[in-house]
Amino acid sequence: MNESLLRELVPAVIGVLVRRGADFAAAEDAVQEALIRALEAWADDPPRDAKGWLVAAAWRKFIDAMRAETSRRGREFAVEVEPPSGPVPATDDSLWLYFLCAHPSLPTGSAVALTLRAVGGLTTRQIATAYLVPEATMAQRISRAKRRIAGLPLDRPGDLATVLRVLYLVFNEGYSGDIDLVAEAIRLTRQLAAATDEPEVAGLLALMLLHHARRASRTGLDGRLIPLAEQDRSLWDTTLIAEGVDILQAALARDRLGEYQAQAAIAALHADARSTAETDWVQIVEWYDELLLRTDTPVIRLNRAVAVGEADGPRAGLAALADLDPNLPRHTAVRAYLVERTGDLEQAATLYSEASRTATNIPERDHLTREAARIRQLLLPDGVEGGFQLGS
Repeated sequence: MNESLLRELVPAVIGVLVRRGADFAAAEDAVQEALIRALEAWADDPPRDAKGWLVAAAWRKFIDAMRAETSRRGREFAVEVEPPSGPVPATDDSLWLYFLCAHPSLPTGSAVALTLRAVGGLTTRQIATAYLVPEATMAQRISRAKRRIAGLPLDRPGDLATVLRVLYLVFNEGYSGDIDLVAEAIRLTRQLAAATDEPEVAGLLALMLLHHARRASRTGLDGRLIPLAEQDRSLWDTTLIAEGVDILQAALARDRLGEYQAQAAIAALHADARSTAETDWVQIVEWYDELLLRTDTPVIRLNRAVAVGEADGPRAGLAALADLDPNLPRHTAVRAYLVERTGDLEQAATLYSEASRTATNIPERDHLTREAARIRQLLLPDGVEGGFQLGS
């Protein structure tokens, strides 16, 4: 059973039902039920025409739902049980569905969930598991999103920036549940890149590939977080890096720079370096400056402060950090790193401990706790051994 193929067919099947008269919400529900039926029926005998099978099954589900609804209302619903004969049109509705699901009227969380359902082809249970929420909660979120976009004109121009933000958020959710949201975001962004020639779409795809190429080196076998400076770069996927760089260079050649292209350029410079010390930090700072011209956010300024600390020294990095809100997530961790590089180990140990208490996830908390312990070990008098040895 090729579940990836099933998910790729979802937008086209929804599009067929909508063109036959189904509203979006009813079409999407019918297709989800058809997918469940396919998973049961195709295990040993997959059809030759997978799309045609799904269209027929989804159309029947739609008809059944309409008859049940009209029966409850006491009205007659006259409609052909069988779908129109002939081959299923080869129209690709993915792009239209991206824009509909990422409609500006939807809250971001709802837009992400609806995109994963309608374009990604994931079930409500799979999305709920990936987001670590009860299935009923996710079902309500998706239902509210579908009600909100009900009745919107199907030819309404979409907001590409919103679509890209949704895909970026899906990618940043990371790896959890039985669905790899990172791989799913890359798959969906590849679809979008194939449907439009916008440089920023290519920039986002390049950014995803370049970050994903480092996946194997980011955590140890015990789940321990491994920072960039300590990663085994031989584990990086050079094929993905080469593809990401090629896509990025083609996008930059269009001379329409955007925030995702700038982020991808920074990722490419990291991927090109053989070590942290050999990284072109000066150029990375320049790219952060370009990024700030397009989207000035505290998180970008925080990351820039780290780059400044590498390019111009830790005191310059601390000066760049001074203008930011100290309550910003990771602010204390960055300050601890820069203070350690100035040689003030006592303050660095205190800051690492403080940062660990406000960490937003367990791997980050454990990493910062180990950093504090490592520095306290260095502060012990010569000849005095600590209670444990990190890295053992």
